[in-house]
Amino acid sequence: MAKQTILGRVAQLAKANINALLDQAEDPQKMLDQLIRDYSENIREAEQAVATTIGNLRLLEQDHKEDVAAAGEWGGKALAASKKADALRMSGNAAEADRFDSLAKVALGRQLRSEQEAKDAEPTIAAQSEVVGKLKDGLDSMKIKLTELQSKRDQLVARAKSAQAQNQMLDAARSVDVLDPTSELSRFEEKVRREEARALGKQELAASSLDAQFEQLDSLSDTAEVEARLAALKATT
Repeated sequence: MAKQTILGRVAQLAKANINALLDQAEDPQKMLDQLIRDYSENIREAEQAVATTIGNLRLLEQDHKEDVAAAGEWGGKALAASKKADALRMSGNAAEADRFDSLAKVALGRQLRSEQEAKDAEPTIAAQSEVVGKLKDGLDSMKIKLTELQSKRDQLVARAKSAQAQNQMLDAARSVDVLDPTSELSRFEEKVRREEARALGKQELAASSLDAQFEQLDSLSDTAEVEARLAALKATT
């Protein structure tokens, strides 16, 4: 995967509008679960691609460092060969001096080549460093976005459970209302009142029966008294 493609994909995912996606979803919870899986997979793939990009950058930096070091070494060799040539020339050994001057030129050529290679690599290294920085920022944004997704998912599940519990409670309340327990209590109260009325009726009936019996006894007593007095009257005549 090319670094620009990776960069574009990371940027697109990092800028995703979660709220807009949720508004369009028929089942937000399922959509969030899928988004979390997709984001986790995309982050994993992006991390691997970024790691590869960083690895390539580190190789370029290492090559640049080696080119700079090589330029320094070849410069040192050129200087040593030049000094050796000067010393040999002063001692009258012109042929050997020329040979060391030739070696100095070869070393200087190697130095120039190493310096040029190091210089040519610098723009690429700078560009790669910028890309790596953006990729790291994009990954950080994606991880923050994933945390946001997970939080929204947990909130949504909690809200769904709360709504379900409220609906169950309201359904139960509605069923109780339909049954109207107060009417059942009213009917039971009415039944109790009827029973109480029957009891009162029986008490009143029993009381009236008892009074009648006592009245009958009183009547019998009066009759006996009358008969007794009549007998007394007859006895005196």
